[in-house]
Amino acid sequence: MKQRNFKSLERYKQLALMTQSDVFESDPGNGRFGSRCWPFVLEHGERNLYRPIREDVQEYFRTNGISWWKGLGPSGHVLSSQIACLNHLFAIRHDRNAVLDLLNGVRDEFVDVLPVPCDAARQGYIAFEVVSAEDHLNEKQTTRGSNCTSVDAFIYAKHRNNDLWLIPIEWKYTEAYADEDKSGEIRGEDGAKGVVGKGVKRMRRYNDLITASAQLRTLDEYGGSVYYQEPFYQLMRQTLWAEQVIRHRDTEMLKADEFMHIHVIPSRNHNLLQRIYKVTGQNMEDSWRGMLTDQSRYVIVDPESLMSVVEDRYPDLCHYLRLRYW
Repeated sequence: MKQRNFKSLERYKQLALMTQSDVFESDPGNGRFGSRCWPFVLEHGERNLYRPIREDVQEYFRTNGISWWKGLGPSGHVLSSQIACLNHLFAIRHDRNAVLDLLNGVRDEFVDVLPVPCDAARQGYIAFEVVSAEDHLNEKQTTRGSNCTSVDAFIYAKHRNNDLWLIPIEWKYTEAYADEDKSGEIRGEDGAKGVVGKGVKRMRRYNDLITASAQLRTLDEYGGSVYYQEPFYQLMRQTLWAEQVIRHRDTEMLKADEFMHIHVIPSRNHNLLQRIYKVTGQNMEDSWRGMLTDQSRYVIVDPESLMSVVEDRYPDLCHYLRLRYW
């Protein structure tokens, strides 16, 4: 019998929670996602959020002009990584000590965390769907949550040597990726000659920035490379984002000297972590680390491990997360 993959197992788990607990408040599922209805999509998307944060999360997105993934409100898709990120981190965002402990649980080098200045009203110590103030990646816009490089969550920290650090956090849940070359779309969508395709546009945006990067290794040829395959395409853009924010600190709201890129991935998601990627012949971590000059700037952490340092202070939250995700 073929073994279920991680995504299938998590979908089954979430469906069971719909009928065996009050996690989703008796939501029957069969909500709309895309062009049809699915059993694993809630009718009421807000019920996908941890109950104590629901109103505040939605107000936060409205106040900061942040786009929701695939819709105008919280997604009802029970496997949404955006929802998973918010469910884990939003409840602690105003707790300076908790956020500092969480960060030091990843690397014990920080003495403080600072309010994130890009948020409007009630700035916290974690912000979500953060973008740069100006477009440094040739993407033509900086809209939080859509159509440009953003980071799922973000911490602004003070290092023990007094440097200010950017801590971009990329959050994964059940994602897994097939081999797809994002540099390979040479022609336009209609296939017409002379029409510049998406792949060419992407390489025009990022290739020179990769070459100028101190963290990303320069390649002889970028077309078809690791940088244009997922999940590495996202990591490449976020690395460039952090470098460019630091480089333009005189005009950016986030003024920093260094960065650490945190990649949150469930350790059980072998379909993402342990898959052998055709472009490298290696697993995900080895594939990406092969592109980096400073290994200390990139950290992978399991969400349960990340949150373990705050469990004593947030037992109800961690009970929910354990039931729902861990």
